[in-house]
Amino acid sequence: MNLQVRKAFKSDKQAISDVVIAAFGKVQGQEIVDLITDLLEDPSAQPLLSLVVIVDDNVVGHILFTSAQIKHYQRMVSSAILAPLSVHPEYQSQGIGGRLIKEGLKQLKAAGVELVFVLGHPGYYPKYGFSTAGIKGFEASYPISPENSGAWMVQELHPGVIGHVSGKVICADALNDPRHWGE
Repeated sequence: MNLQVRKAFKSDKQAISDVVIAAFGKVQGQEIVDLITDLLEDPSAQPLLSLVVIVDDNVVGHILFTSAQIKHYQRMVSSAILAPLSVHPEYQSQGIGGRLIKEGLKQLKAAGVELVFVLGHPGYYPKYGFSTAGIKGFEASYPISPENSGAWMVQELHPGVIGHVSGKVICADALNDPRHWGE
């Protein structure tokens, strides 16, 4: 399989939408497409990182990371939120989601981002270095029910941040909607 990970272009918008709807279904997929559109246009989400996986000239996967911050005393801790990650069903379970996550984390680390958060499946993201955020002192923008607390996860990109920093994550304005914080 000829697979390439690259930054998403504006011209990829329809292909990304098609992947999201195929991965999540028409109703939930359209909500996620609307969220992606809102985040791409949201100045508070900047800088953001949008990556796609191309197989045989077709977009088959997409990941988006948006800017987030944690105010810790007098310092803002550079952070990002991973949301959403989509892989076309025909290409799932082939490592494409993992490739997107790894490449995104590599680029974010090089850009100086210290922490990356995700609200996602607790059986999936720990394979890529994420662990429960709440018990480490990181509060999500909106309350997460106790039965889903394991879905709120963090990964440290620069050693020494976790254990020395805690607080509430300040996310992009487009994510400031409780419907985006259910797992």
